[in-house]
Amino acid sequence: MPQTAAFIGGIQKMVLYETRARYFLVGSNQAETKHRVLKIDRTEPKDLVIIDDKHVYNQQEVRELLSRLDLGNRTKMGQKGSSGLSKSVMAFGIVGFVRFLEGYYIVLITKRRVMADIGGHYIYKIEDTTMIYIPNDSVRVTHPDEARYVRIFQNVDLSSNFYFSYSYDLSHSLQCNLTLLQRPYEQWLSEASSAEDKVHTQSKQDSFDIFEEEGLPTQVVYGLRNQPYYKYVWNGKLLERVKDTVHPDWLMYIIHGFCGQSKLLIYGRPVHITLIARRSSRFAGTRFLKRGANCEGDVANEVETEQIVHDASVTSFTAGSYSSYVQVRGSVPLYWSQDISTMMPKPPIRLDQADPYAHVAGLHFDQMLQRFGSPIIILNLVKKREKRKHEKILSEDLYPAVVNLNQFLPPEHCIEYIAWDMARYTKSKLCNVLDRLNMIAENVVKRTGFFINRSDFYCHTLRPDDRWRDVGGYMTSSGRLQTGVLRTNCVDCLDRTNTAQFMVGKCALAYQLYALGMIDKPKLQFDTDCVRLFEELYEDHGDTLSLQYGGSQLVHRVKTYRKIAPWTQHSKDIMQTLSRYYSNAFSDADRQDAINLFLQVYQPSEGKAHLWELPTDFYLHQKSTLILPHDRRSYTMWWTQGILSYLPVPYDEAACEDTMKKVKVKRVNRFDESIDIYTEFYKPYELTLFDDTFSIIMSNAARELMPKYVGVDPSPFTVRKPEETGKSVLGSKSNKEEAVLQRKTAASAPPPPSEEAISTTSEDDSEEDRDDEGSVSQRSTPIKLLIESGESSRTQEEIQPQQTVKEPYGLNLSELPAEKDVLIYKRFAHLGENQHMVERSERINLAKIIYLEPVSQFPEDSIYGVCPPQVDRDSREVFESHVMTGRGHVRVLCREDMLMYREYVKNRYM
Repeated sequence: MPQTAAFIGGIQKMVLYETRARYFLVGSNQAETKHRVLKIDRTEPKDLVIIDDKHVYNQQEVRELLSRLDLGNRTKMGQKGSSGLSKSVMAFGIVGFVRFLEGYYIVLITKRRVMADIGGHYIYKIEDTTMIYIPNDSVRVTHPDEARYVRIFQNVDLSSNFYFSYSYDLSHSLQCNLTLLQRPYEQWLSEASSAEDKVHTQSKQDSFDIFEEEGLPTQVVYGLRNQPYYKYVWNGKLLERVKDTVHPDWLMYIIHGFCGQSKLLIYGRPVHITLIARRSSRFAGTRFLKRGANCEGDVANEVETEQIVHDASVTSFTAGSYSSYVQVRGSVPLYWSQDISTMMPKPPIRLDQADPYAHVAGLHFDQMLQRFGSPIIILNLVKKREKRKHEKILSEDLYPAVVNLNQFLPPEHCIEYIAWDMARYTKSKLCNVLDRLNMIAENVVKRTGFFINRSDFYCHTLRPDDRWRDVGGYMTSSGRLQTGVLRTNCVDCLDRTNTAQFMVGKCALAYQLYALGMIDKPKLQFDTDCVRLFEELYEDHGDTLSLQYGGSQLVHRVKTYRKIAPWTQHSKDIMQTLSRYYSNAFSDADRQDAINLFLQVYQPSEGKAHLWELPTDFYLHQKSTLILPHDRRSYTMWWTQGILSYLPVPYDEAACEDTMKKVKVKRVNRFDESIDIYTEFYKPYELTLFDDTFSIIMSNAARELMPKYVGVDPSPFTVRKPEETGKSVLGSKSNKEEAVLQRKTAASAPPPPSEEAISTTSEDDSEEDRDDEGSVSQRSTPIKLLIESGESSRTQEEIQPQQTVKEPYGLNLSELPAEKDVLIYKRFAHLGENQHMVERSERINLAKIIYLEPVSQFPEDSIYGVCPPQVDRDSREVFESHVMTGRGHVRVLCREDMLMYREYVKNRYM
């Protein structure tokens, strides 16, 4: 069976040349060995004329072509002073072509930056673009409103969170991209036969085989080019005019959202954790202007978040180990909105249209069944109890819609609905929010499973884990597939949703690392380097998505719900709330116009009302309301035909006729540059430095969180206190006392009632925090206590077990040092006495220096003496009671102790 590989974009560098009559866009691959030329006519004032000659030039041929064009476009033959062909701009890709009221513009990417590396496939972020007017000034027909449309179009900042890749399809998940490569050869027999005929008709240069002359068999690879998922493509409309006329190498699709990558070092073994968020381009907009769903089932603020974990020691998709987990956020799929004309921080929610048969919800969940399979799990975080109905309105309509849709689905594929008032639990003193979210996350991950492209390790059989046996998904010969998805929503799908998604992602990350053989049990605890790294990724992810939709960063973060946020965070939250309110009130309308124009939801033309003159954009996003539908979807069979036969596997990933039509297959040589990811990544044709590679200079790495002290376990799964790490989780400005106080606050938070059987991470954190407080007291200088009974004084260090001393120091300090070591130390102390001047009147006894007790936090004065602190009587009684209890002499409990214990039992268990 021949191997399969995805095609690599053949045009990664571009140079735009200009003449009076034409633009010549010369594109080349990364090695600059193959070139293509695109001719753009400049004599047409309002039409776009593009010619692609489909010929592949080598470097010598393209130089001769440019020299002939230069010579033929000079004003006088033989004149060398004025060139007929001038270089206009260098670029890395085409965003698209757009027209307003005059001629067409071309939008080019002029700067890029590597953001992530997935199996040798680089993901780039757009850093800068340029917009060039195509028609010549001599034929230009000016319009007074053209400049205003250009300004509105450029309000979409393409240098802010737009991403692309030449060799990796960002619009699809890793599971979809890898399962496409793993399909059997028989699926391509019909497609490959027609493509193979075209291969034989190519020139000898294209079909050259290095083994042909020696009679060796040709090593064939099937190159694949899959159709992008246009829901997450943001320049699909801008390329629609040219996609059928130019070679596919010219087309480059961009996504909008977030992309971040961190490197985790597990005893030197590199593991890359990547977070990719794809924002939907349908029904896209800003916070209060886009709510609910449109008539086609597309919801506002819909974002697909995918976390990818792979062992970076092997880069190949076929030989490496890769795992991914996908979850979704999106507005409640109903017809609802909020009136922003009242200038209120929380405008009232209103249902715009009755939908008794859940038609729009059915369209939305039909899309999810096609892309993710079953089960679809809804986590609804809106409020349930309110003095005045606000968020509760949405829950009262969403739940009946889900019940109505489920009655027609098979029981094993029904939509699962989980409603939990997260805001109410946050205010309650009797509940720990993250404990409950962790319980929900465990159940969700076990239901949906996750994707991994390798089978289980033998160590999973030797040391089985009960939780690992219950993990769902679809098992294959090469691993497992994620079936179904978690859909999380609150009202805005920002703060509460991001925290819930982080907890689900943290739980899935533990299973992913366990499946890759990195940890011995599928569980991660807070305050480890791994979780801190993952939390930073999710906070950047949440801030970015919140800025795109709400106009400000997150207000409530994971630390807020853990109750360990520093006191300065409250003032920051107030500023973010004010920033969000200002953005929603004054700038959202302009941003919405820019998004509508960029996505070509509105296309200006003569005799049509201008974009800024429209009273509302409702009819731009609700197109089917203007026409009478010819085929109305059934209220009972609300899903697309053929989906149920492939469930729980997603229909888009099944090897059926509809999905096969979206894949173009071509038979190529194994060493062809168009599919050789090794040459694309390692660049053997040029001199490169390891220090310049992205994996080495990756900014967000675990080394920033490694412990500052030598001898501490460097494992990223070891629980550490914030002050023990190189990067404090509480921020650089918070001091040590504040950190200890915040951990005490977190430890005092009681867990939720009636959940004793659930081992949650927050309870573990509380126990660890209590241990931390004990360790702080152990590090302080011992205080001598006088016992009234006349017994000899003992220090606190003497009470502690001696075995614990060996752990941090590596030796038992209670044993006497060797005579040789004492002699060396005496010489050292004598040398220090002679070298340093000591401001003391009496002579210092060397023996006292050797056997001095260590001091650290006492008020006086030097290392040679100390003034014991004054301890009041109450403190002495507490300490004496503690010592006597350790010896087995427990004093009689008083009434205050009994009341305190009853209150503790009531808060924790009742």
